[in-house]
Amino acid sequence: MPSRRAAFISLCLSTCFAAGAVAVASASDPVPAGGGAGAAVRAGEVRGRVVVAATGAGLPGASVSIRGGARATATLADGRFFLTGVPSGTQVIECGAAGYESEAVAVEVAPGGVTHARCALRRRGEAPVQAQAGEKVREEKPAEDSVDELLGAAPERRPVMAAPLPPAAAPAGSAASAPVHDFGRIHGMGRVEVGGAGGLGTRGTKASLGGQGYGTGGGGSATGVTIGVGHAGMGRGAGFSAPAEAARASTRYALRAPPAQIAADAAQIAGQDFNREGYDGIVENPFVGVTDEPLSTFSIDVDTASYSNVRRLLRDGGHVPRDAVRIEEMINYFRYDYPNPTGPEPFSVNTEVSSAPWKSDHRLVRIGLQGRRIDAARLPPANLTFLIDVSGSMNAPNKLPLLKQSFRLLVDTLRPQDRVAMVVYAGAAGVVLPPTDGTERGRIVEALENLQAGGSTAGAEGIRLAYQTARSQFVRGGNNRVILATDGDFNVGVSSDGELLQIIEQERKSGVFLTILGFGAGNYQDAKMQKLADAGNGHHVYIDDLDEARKTLVAEMGATLLTIAKDVKLQVEFNPSRVKGYRLIGYENRRLANRDFDDDKKDAGELGAGHSVTALYEIIPAGSSEAIPGVQPLKYQAVAPTAASGSEELLTVKLRYKAPDADDSRLLSHVVVDAHTPLERTSDDFRFATAVAEFGLLLRDSPHKGDARHDAVLRRAAGALGRDEGGLRSGFLALAGGVASQRAQALAR
Repeated sequence: MPSRRAAFISLCLSTCFAAGAVAVASASDPVPAGGGAGAAVRAGEVRGRVVVAATGAGLPGASVSIRGGARATATLADGRFFLTGVPSGTQVIECGAAGYESEAVAVEVAPGGVTHARCALRRRGEAPVQAQAGEKVREEKPAEDSVDELLGAAPERRPVMAAPLPPAAAPAGSAASAPVHDFGRIHGMGRVEVGGAGGLGTRGTKASLGGQGYGTGGGGSATGVTIGVGHAGMGRGAGFSAPAEAARASTRYALRAPPAQIAADAAQIAGQDFNREGYDGIVENPFVGVTDEPLSTFSIDVDTASYSNVRRLLRDGGHVPRDAVRIEEMINYFRYDYPNPTGPEPFSVNTEVSSAPWKSDHRLVRIGLQGRRIDAARLPPANLTFLIDVSGSMNAPNKLPLLKQSFRLLVDTLRPQDRVAMVVYAGAAGVVLPPTDGTERGRIVEALENLQAGGSTAGAEGIRLAYQTARSQFVRGGNNRVILATDGDFNVGVSSDGELLQIIEQERKSGVFLTILGFGAGNYQDAKMQKLADAGNGHHVYIDDLDEARKTLVAEMGATLLTIAKDVKLQVEFNPSRVKGYRLIGYENRRLANRDFDDDKKDAGELGAGHSVTALYEIIPAGSSEAIPGVQPLKYQAVAPTAASGSEELLTVKLRYKAPDADDSRLLSHVVVDAHTPLERTSDDFRFATAVAEFGLLLRDSPHKGDARHDAVLRRAAGALGRDEGGLRSGFLALAGGVASQRAQALAR
């Protein structure tokens, strides 16, 4: 076994650090000799691109799957795809898209590494094109597009182009060869106003240009539409009329504008950052002295959105905002082998202590809760209301199309006792599917497939209607839940965080829980969705591909959809004779006042069936000479130690929780003793959780990262894969390896 593990780690490190510049393993970060890799070593990742054979342009929204159904996903806007947890060896990648001939490509998947593939699809009826599909290609980070490159790019990518107007569309008295704006499939780069029915352009998926409010709109008469380009506050520009048939046949409109305006727009596009994703600022928890603050109180957090969102950002080759990295969500994304509860409580409490890998003179305490696992067949009847954002900002391959594919996975799991309703919202909200039995899957899928994106985003109206629909079919003792799928970009009616929170806090009193599924990029409003999920007794997940949808809505359906304990709070009391100072890693937005622990009116996090929750405390041992900011000694009183302070106890964990339908909490208590277990002898779960935490510290460039290193993350994660069901840990290894390789290359330059 030692040689097998050493061989795997060598392979992983050689794959991840092709550029060299890798530090030698240190004695303080050993790799265990036994146990753990198992079948997981055979999993790898496949990355690639689906292109149009005739042009080489990326094909968005294409389906990509491993033959046999092991993994499936859809391509991003530029045709790229990612498949994680793919069994190693020869695999067949199957690619397809509407209107194209399917393609099958054989690849050799490297264990624990990244394999590249390429599919070139030709349109049906088109002559075969010689394509080098399936070859091992070098993965290149897309370069920044210059204006000249954009002007000459394939239609799928260009925001502005110079081309003649179609003769039928040219305004009277104008030259047919005049330059035009062509907004194509790129949203948010111009305002399009549609006349004849009072339609007005609305904001698309990208940021407006200096307040010019670019976007797309709808409307028109039965005989034709009038389309014009203009700028907010600057009046409407020249326009043209086109037959209604042409307008319905295509979403691409060639809009005339003066050449000088085109040049100005192009220059502005080149100089603007269109990303307006929203993240709340995070001030990391500091170290505090036990004599000043002997108690630490926080709410549990079962959200996992941060990890999959960070994965998306890294895969896209973009910058990861430090506030997008919530370390507790990254840790809690993964499954841990905590024991199922055996007593009457709905969860088990598990602890483990060792040294902190990034600061060897500190101790690290892991606290893990494991919700009771319930077989899917034994889940209570579900009353689900899908609340789906179909506004214009959802018109992108990684938004509404991926959303439809994701919900189809959930629909396939419905049972006769389950019921589903569907509410949509754009400029207004409406019920597109009344409560329907789970046996009528065809009817539910048809309602999904008929959804189209367009218009503004009246999210509050949709939220109210969804809760009203869920309440109308409330199942006592069942799983009553609204599942909101959106990019979070609310812009019509009530849209402020405070007002939306008030709506959801009022609605949750009905016993209907909330799950939020986030989609898309560019305008993804992470901060807003975090707050709404917290307020709605629910949780927030980010769906970046079909694998993530399958994990959330199929593999973890119980944890996603069934709450077994609500308002779960933890309060940790530290023994001053053993602990000088401590800090909670992550959970910054979940901290509570100490008095809130015993206040049953104070809202806290929910725990789903099969959910696990992990928290890490970094501890400065008593007797350390390390300075900790604190307060001056008191003049009029002193706190005398108790008999318990002289014991071996390191700390005591107290927990409060409520049953899903209860108003009064129950109290549990768990004592932790430090057995001084060396890091190399801790469980796979402990070491893997610390690897994820260290990765998060590095991504955040945390002031508390100590001696954290990317190579240490890789070695510890590679040695702690465990059973790795679903290949999630192998996926992390590949992701962290890619970051480490980039860092090494940057240092080498």
